[in-house]
Amino acid sequence: MSGIMSRMLRCLAIALVGVFVISAPAMAAENWPDSLNTYLAKVRKTVDTTDSKGFLAVLKNPNGALLLDVREADEYKAGHIPGTVNIPRGVLEFRIYKQLGYPKTVDTKQKIYVHCATGGRATLATKELKDIGFTNVTAVLINVQDWEKAGNPWEK
Repeated sequence: MSGIMSRMLRCLAIALVGVFVISAPAMAAENWPDSLNTYLAKVRKTVDTTDSKGFLAVLKNPNGALLLDVREADEYKAGHIPGTVNIPRGVLEFRIYKQLGYPKTVDTKQKIYVHCATGGRATLATKELKDIGFTNVTAVLINVQDWEKAGNPWEK
């Protein structure tokens, strides 16, 4: 199989998983098929992750990091973590470069923290950013409803 065909099939598989995750953003992980839970667990072993405590520390001192919310635009508009930039998961690969200054040289070593509603899309987005050459990306594994209920920073 040619390299282009292989890449296309991999992108299609990622897109199909992404469509499922995006179509049910508030769905709890235990309601996903076991195969998706298994896949997400496998991907999480290949990416850096942090939890709410770690992300709260980053929010207090982002030190130049890009704080990225990969939920859909309507989810972001309904409420979001202050200081985050919204690029929906489905268009991430196409918009991340402009966010980071393209057509000027893009620093692929810039620290990026990626979050979503429950951690699934953030995990997949982190993997994809790594796959396209970003080297300093961390998936934030939080539930934004729990985040907000705990009194952490939140804007509506």
